[in-house]
Amino acid sequence: MLRVIQAFGLTSNPRKELPPALDDVSFEARAGRVTVLLGAPGAGKTTALRLILELQQGRGVTYFRGRPLHRIAHPSREVGILLGDVPGHPARTVRGHLRMLCAAAGVPVRRADEVLEVVGLVSLRDERLGTLSRGMDRRLGLACALLADPHTLVLDDPADGLSERESRWLHGMLRAHAAQGGTVLSTTSDPKEAARIADRVVTLDEGRLVADQEATDFARTRLRPRIAVRSPHAARLAALLTKEARTAQRSVEVVQEDGNRLSVYGSTCADVGETAFRHGILVHQLADEVGDMGPGAGDELMEAQEDGRSASKAREAVAIGAPHTPEAEPASSPVPRQPMERSPRGTEPTPDETLAEPAASNADDTASGNPRTELIPAVAERRPDADEAPSSAADGAQPSTAGQAQPPSTAGQAQRPFPAGQAQPPSTADQSQPSSDQDPQPAADTATLADAPVDRPRRPVEAPTRAGHPSRKNAHHLTSPRTLRPLPALPPPISVRPAPSPLRPLRYELRRATGISTGFVTVVVVLLVSALTALLLARMGHTSQSRLLAAWPVELPLPPAALGAGLLGALAFGDEFRHPALAADRGTVPRRLGLLTAKLLVTAFTALMLAFLTVGCDAEVLYLVYGRELTQVPADWLRLSASWIALVIGCAWAGVLAAGVFRSTTAGLAAVVAVPVVGVPLVQKAVESASVRAAAGFSVRLREVFLLQWPFGGERYLAAAVRVIAQPVGWALALLLTALLCAYLLSTLRSRVR
Repeated sequence: MLRVIQAFGLTSNPRKELPPALDDVSFEARAGRVTVLLGAPGAGKTTALRLILELQQGRGVTYFRGRPLHRIAHPSREVGILLGDVPGHPARTVRGHLRMLCAAAGVPVRRADEVLEVVGLVSLRDERLGTLSRGMDRRLGLACALLADPHTLVLDDPADGLSERESRWLHGMLRAHAAQGGTVLSTTSDPKEAARIADRVVTLDEGRLVADQEATDFARTRLRPRIAVRSPHAARLAALLTKEARTAQRSVEVVQEDGNRLSVYGSTCADVGETAFRHGILVHQLADEVGDMGPGAGDELMEAQEDGRSASKAREAVAIGAPHTPEAEPASSPVPRQPMERSPRGTEPTPDETLAEPAASNADDTASGNPRTELIPAVAERRPDADEAPSSAADGAQPSTAGQAQPPSTAGQAQRPFPAGQAQPPSTADQSQPSSDQDPQPAADTATLADAPVDRPRRPVEAPTRAGHPSRKNAHHLTSPRTLRPLPALPPPISVRPAPSPLRPLRYELRRATGISTGFVTVVVVLLVSALTALLLARMGHTSQSRLLAAWPVELPLPPAALGAGLLGALAFGDEFRHPALAADRGTVPRRLGLLTAKLLVTAFTALMLAFLTVGCDAEVLYLVYGRELTQVPADWLRLSASWIALVIGCAWAGVLAAGVFRSTTAGLAAVVAVPVVGVPLVQKAVESASVRAAAGFSVRLREVFLLQWPFGGERYLAAAVRVIAQPVGWALALLLTALLCAYLLSTLRSRVR
């Protein structure tokens, strides 16, 4: 069966002095099966899912059908995620939310209606998200996960807070997805629910993996049937049940819980009730239950079975005369006897003598046919390589004598005697090489400590000077020759990557902007305020024609249309961060250039329409109230129109960029207001006079430099554009847009570098 999810060494980053929430957890989930992560609250279930989905920093690696998640081109088409409530705008409809996500996932819009039928929300497709119950919201979340038709579903406690009916429906949906060949990975804290819905149960306890079982094995070892009894005479009834079970030689376990409650294992309600009736004991409750034995249930039984199988294999190997070398006893080969050296006192045995006697006794026991049960850790570490064992055994077959020649001792050869029962550093006779100032010795069963291979630096230990060996300056400390197995390599770190950009960003932004009534209400309010302001200015008089049509009093920093366009631009990114539908699992919408371009285009079109509608409505209202006198077109209408359109679109873009950089609608609107309040006074004196002089003959000088011949009216349009930019408001707005765009690009590049 295909292994769809393979997780290896999942480990979360510890916080301060606390242990990690998840420590070296590995498991797998197969296709066509429901795998459940079981554990109490705080056991690490959610952390495991977040590490699998690369939503949290840590260590480990997870493969989805052989590929890491960040290597999959379209993750939503491979993995459907449901980690909580749907983070949608409360005013958006169910169908509108799914249609918007269809554009983000790159699937046809009809897919929204299909998943609505699958999850049973067709009758609620026009309901607002803010009015849905928890059960309906969970159905919508499942519909969002199934929208791109993924192969794998990853859900974090999906039945939490649901009614029994909704839980059964949800479990049926997960089972149906698995029956079609999909993979389901879910979490729960209820062992009964895990046994009911899962094909395989992975149990976590305090961040560690304690069991990985099939559902049948889990139900047998973790869940045990029992009889729940409540009686005011619980102690007496427990004694009677135990006595009768002992007399009848039945395996009955009676556990007295808190108060007057008993849990009886291995019996029936009829037997317990009959015993209580015969002895006149009042019973308040007598019912069948399924008891939870805890996360470690069944471990002792499994270990005992494995130990029994290992012991039986050992006995069979000894009976047939085959050499038995299990992994736990690598000291089956005899150890060569080393030459003994006496200490100056003559009372302390040398390390060679300490190891030689147990080795000889083990060899005698093996030859006599008695099973050897004593383990020697020092000998076990002495033969780290398999190809050294035969040579060592051959050397050990020939007893060495005390009269063998030994190489002269050096400072690096000083040895410290070890007490009995302590691990002895191994000698590496077969790896030793004679030094340049000494004659090579033919004996192969003695070695110096200086020539012993060392895998990694060890802490130096003091070595006493023995008789006949002069001490040197470097003989006070030596490096232990104890060869240790190298530590396993740590799993690779997990990097949190931003959510992918919508596959169809322009279509997504159009559906997002038109899916709620906020934009339409804002436009209507702006038009009403502009019309009333224009009437008030016309009644007061002393207002230029251009400001009258734009409804821009001198006392206000910006006209209502510019403020409205800035608010719409700020909402374009502000709603994304407040209701992150694009990053429901991450909670933070990514800063992508494609998404920014789509938002700038949509807000520019909205601002352009708002600018035309404002001028048109103001002109109509002034014509109806005051006649044709106040609605005449100004002589320099081209320059004024360009300035007006540039102002409204610039304010809209400033709102978009500021909200995208600071992740707030308020920050976007504040940036728009800061243009005339802060920016204009700063650049007005420095730019105004010089810019006017420079703009006067700019088109003529440009034609002379590039030898261009402007088309009919080209100089006029270019001069109008230059005058628009040369205005203090234009300069301030251009500088603000440039700074915000650079900040947005820097934040995008920084997230990619991370």
